Amino acid sequence: MEYLKIIILNLSEVIKISLELISVICVFMGMFRALVIAVVNFHQTSLLHIIRVRFGSWLALALEFQLAADILATTINPSMDELIKLAIIALIRTFLNYFLSKDIESIRQ
Repeated sequence: MEYLKIIILNLSEVIKISLELISVICVFMGMFRALVIAVVNFHQTSLLHIIRVRFGSWLALALEFQLAADILATTINPSMDELIKLAIIALIRTFLNYFLSKDIESIRQ
């Protein structure tokens, strides 16, 4: 039984690190794509709003993966620090998604 517990803890740590890595990759992808669009269309200031929304979408996706990693960490080792971190990330994600959806609505109109 102890062996199974060790396997589960190790597996959950690998999954948590993988989710955090995916989160970092999402931030870099969003940054890279925003930079490419900005450089290619540097003379079109009207695209700045669209670039910001697209980059915000990548950040929201990164926060989703980070939230999943934190949920996993909190499930395996529930502590007050982990719960506070989870609550803060969930709050940031909620605000980001709210304002991102408002920006997307304004672009469509």
